[in-house]
Amino acid sequence: MLREVQSNGMTKGTIHKWIFPARFRAGSYGWKSSKLACQRLREAVSEIKKVAKKEPVLGAEGAVRLLEKIWPALEHVDSSSGALGSAVNKALDDLIPLIIKAPADAKTRNKWLERLWKAMEDDGVDYLGPVGDRWGELCVSVETANQWAGELIPTLRSCWTDPNPGNYFHGATACLSCLLAARRYQEVVDLLALDRKPFWHYRRYGVEALLAMGKKSEALKYAEASRGLNQPDSAIDKTCEDVLISSGLHDEAYRRYGLKAAQGNSYLARFRAVAKRYPMKAPVEILADLIKTTPGEEGKWFATAKDLKLYELALQLADQSPCEPKTLTRAARDFLESEPEFALGSALAALRWLNEGWGYEVTSIDVIDAYDLALKAADRSHVDNVLDQIRGLLDQNKGAGSAFVRQSLSSRM
Repeated sequence: MLREVQSNGMTKGTIHKWIFPARFRAGSYGWKSSKLACQRLREAVSEIKKVAKKEPVLGAEGAVRLLEKIWPALEHVDSSSGALGSAVNKALDDLIPLIIKAPADAKTRNKWLERLWKAMEDDGVDYLGPVGDRWGELCVSVETANQWAGELIPTLRSCWTDPNPGNYFHGATACLSCLLAARRYQEVVDLLALDRKPFWHYRRYGVEALLAMGKKSEALKYAEASRGLNQPDSAIDKTCEDVLISSGLHDEAYRRYGLKAAQGNSYLARFRAVAKRYPMKAPVEILADLIKTTPGEEGKWFATAKDLKLYELALQLADQSPCEPKTLTRAARDFLESEPEFALGSALAALRWLNEGWGYEVTSIDVIDAYDLALKAADRSHVDNVLDQIRGLLDQNKGAGSAFVRQSLSSRM
């Protein structure tokens, strides 16, 4: 039977049977259910995204429904590890755009906004903070954003002008976001001027407002003035860098912010982030500048130098400060045939730092691997005195690390 479709994109006369609501009833998860809750969140988001591909309004309805259930379902879960918070943020990153992009009519969208607002009011730990941060986008239309701004401004103004400290309004970012969406840029700046304590989470809207008015220089100064105790310098650096890059001032952006603003889960990821934003810079120059920002941690740039095929520099870095032995051993194994001299240096460096007690969860196998690779690399490099070099390394330190290495190599030496 053919299904009729309403003008807002939702199917008329049929009710979609969602799986996730049964798993997100109030109090569904106990104190030690963080791992299960994270898994259920991923499954729910996957289910909603799958529906949204074919019926975007229905998918957005599912997203709103899940957001309504997050706090009641997760209220009693231990979130101290941060894993649950990260899972919720990831879910919001996926779901909020579905709600924004859904071609819903005004009546449907207004109902969504009312439901989401109620969910944010009931949220005990601000899981839904990112929803408020993008409230202006969720409004979609300038008219709706104006309406919400009109309702929220009096409360926010009263909160920020109250002489008694400690007042908090959970709709602060929603108000600022709506003013931006309604193109009321100067009002954003004027309203933020009432806040007695510079708070970057709010002031970033002021930077956006100034940029929208074409005042890039003022936006840069405004961002810099937002620094202070407990403010995220890395986020401010990133914003200032973006302002300068958008103005074509790449050299200044690199010099003042580029190296500090680089983010990544590893030193190699930080290098790649900088290299991607500044393709006009030579990789060797970027690496040299990054190394200077971490005095005493030169060894942690070993993998980056290796990837750039700067083998001599990589070994120099591994010699200057501690480097993870497993990283060095892996390099020795990977380059045993193509760069045997580099492989030898890497293996010897691994033995050195193991001997000095460095390494994460190392075992005797790690020591033996480094030793065997050193011998193989020495054979390929035609180096005859490698055993003397290893004995010299072991004699340099007599601590617990040295005893562990000697015991591990007792059957080899």
